[in-house]
Amino acid sequence: MNMPVGSSGSVIHLRDAVVAPAGFPALAGATLDVGAGELVALRGANGAGKTTLLRLCAGLAPLARGAASVLGVDLAGNRATVRRSVGFVGHRNGLYGELTARENIAFVATLVGATHDEVEVVLDGFGLAGRLADTRASALSAGQRRRTALASLAIRRARLWLLDEPHAALDVDSRQQLDRVFREATASGVTVVYTTHERYTDSQRMPRTITLDAGRVVHDHA
Repeated sequence: MNMPVGSSGSVIHLRDAVVAPAGFPALAGATLDVGAGELVALRGANGAGKTTLLRLCAGLAPLARGAASVLGVDLAGNRATVRRSVGFVGHRNGLYGELTARENIAFVATLVGATHDEVEVVLDGFGLAGRLADTRASALSAGQRRRTALASLAIRRARLWLLDEPHAALDVDSRQQLDRVFREATASGVTVVYTTHERYTDSQRMPRTITLDAGRVVHDHA
């Protein structure tokens, strides 16, 4: 049995973590701890290692060296368990375009044993009730599709959300709606980690910001 390797209370625990697809160290010794209910923004130039860090934590990229655990599960030998336990949304949101928002979420609900009432609660909580619930995903706006993808994570009861540039191509209103979803999720104990190029000026909504460079954590601003 793989024992937890993280520090007590850590949802994400990395120590000198290296990920080297095709021999190139996309993550080159990253060290990081993230606790339950944190909202964390990953910043850095293209190629800094942000997406690779998300993919490592989602169990999608193998650990080459160092130590890494997610939700107490050792990533060195148990990536499949992690993949089932976390929610990852990349540039492709994973929705079925021919299905409505409600049908996409209901499909996930059947896989995890969630009820119809829970689906309706999630739709309402993510601003997808009414007409939007019965709109095909292919006809939703970018912001609405993102919220539908996040609602699918919520219905799965994922305790860790890993999101690659969720604010990209959204208008101001959609960004604010997304930030509200993040605040409500973290208030309920969900940990949200996302990559971004956004610059926050409002200290009330500023997340913990971690900057990566050349595959390493170089700055951590709580």
